[in-house]
Amino acid sequence: MRIAVGGIHTECSTYSPVLMTVEDFRVLRGEDLLNSDYFGFLSAEGIDHLPLLHARAVPGGPVSRPAYDALKSEFLERLKAALPFDGLYLAMHGAIKVDGMDDAEGDWISAARAIVGASCPLAVSYDLHGNVSQRIIDQIDIFAAYRTAPHIDTRETMMRSWSMLVEALRSGTRPGVAWARVPLLLPGERTSTEDEPAAGLYRGLADINRRPGILDANLMVGYVWADEPRATACAVVTGADKEAATKAVEEIAASYWFNREEFRFGSISGSLAQMLGIAESAKTAPVILADSGDNPTGGGVGDRADVLIALIERGWRDALIAGIADRPAVDACFAAGTGGILKFRVGGSLDTSSPSAEIEAKVVRLDDPGPATERQAVVEAAGIEIVLSARRRPYHNIEDFTRLGLDPRGVRLLIVKSGYLSPELAPIANPSLMALTDGVVNQEIEKLASLRRERPIFPFDRDFEFRPSARLSARWI
Repeated sequence: MRIAVGGIHTECSTYSPVLMTVEDFRVLRGEDLLNSDYFGFLSAEGIDHLPLLHARAVPGGPVSRPAYDALKSEFLERLKAALPFDGLYLAMHGAIKVDGMDDAEGDWISAARAIVGASCPLAVSYDLHGNVSQRIIDQIDIFAAYRTAPHIDTRETMMRSWSMLVEALRSGTRPGVAWARVPLLLPGERTSTEDEPAAGLYRGLADINRRPGILDANLMVGYVWADEPRATACAVVTGADKEAATKAVEEIAASYWFNREEFRFGSISGSLAQMLGIAESAKTAPVILADSGDNPTGGGVGDRADVLIALIERGWRDALIAGIADRPAVDACFAAGTGGILKFRVGGSLDTSSPSAEIEAKVVRLDDPGPATERQAVVEAAGIEIVLSARRRPYHNIEDFTRLGLDPRGVRLLIVKSGYLSPELAPIANPSLMALTDGVVNQEIEKLASLRRERPIFPFDRDFEFRPSARLSARWI
């Protein structure tokens, strides 16, 4: 049997003015896809995998239409060339916004379905922060989504979807998909699966999975920084029995709705001034402060200097900011060389509305892995170390710091552009603080413009009733 593999994976804040281009994506093609760690699980007796194209990018602003069209066109060309095959697996995210287009995943998956035809089973895997639409559901036979946030089950989720596809091909059976919208939209930082009530809701999915006729039960939180019609939470179930799947999705949806008022931030949170006040009085270290409004893994631009400005104003010492995306600043550091002293502007190089800081700094360390877009610089200004990156990127893993000769455990205050802390940083935080800073992924979501979402939706609206109603995929009716 032959299974084709591909997809596109990123999430896009509609509040960001910075469009993503093809250069923002890591594109795996052909054998490079099969040889990657990301798809390393693709191995089963009697299965030939046909690698197409998979494009993945750090979350950001909307994808430019030319970039999306180029990636989609190449994917479809490779899909046509791979025919015939028995099944198609797509590794998706679910929260892509293409400039001038709603429901990009619906467009991508529908285009694939048109090529493979009605008889080919199609499986997808999703991030739980993806948004789903009836258009998507009507094209697919198998759906699986992450059950952890922070995400530590990416590979497991991809394997769940792929394994259901393999089993369907071997058994000759055809699963189906049911779903139910929930008019509820919260940020991931309020719905982390490490905290209640989300922890209990996601544990309950395993119990639902054990029911006869249920293959895979999912709760989708959705992506709150997308002001578009499909942005909402939902329940999605892959099943072998329509009645069982219908009952399950309505139960999952009702449970999420019932708990809507109980979701809270999992770490100490408040304004930047409040969080810096707590950090100043802390007797423990390292205090790790999340600059949540500019988090690139949530769609933030990553170039804001708000926290740097605040630290300088307070005369702070022994702090490490990782990092600020600023290609011109990095270029200036490389021109000055290690040990060089320069006066320059940091921040606001991508989004002109982002605040920037005028500083005098010493270049402490340069990192040049080859491509200019991957270069980094560490500078010291007024007792504060600052990591500058040539491209938008997070600093969420210990290796991100050790590569630069930095020890995140050895500073009094570490600032990262993040929401909830990554699985590697969370254990060393002493304590963990989250500043509700400005940016295109602002956590104070009730203040966001909500012009295109379907209304009513909680918490933008509160005075309305809701009862879940399941809908089946058109392929399962």
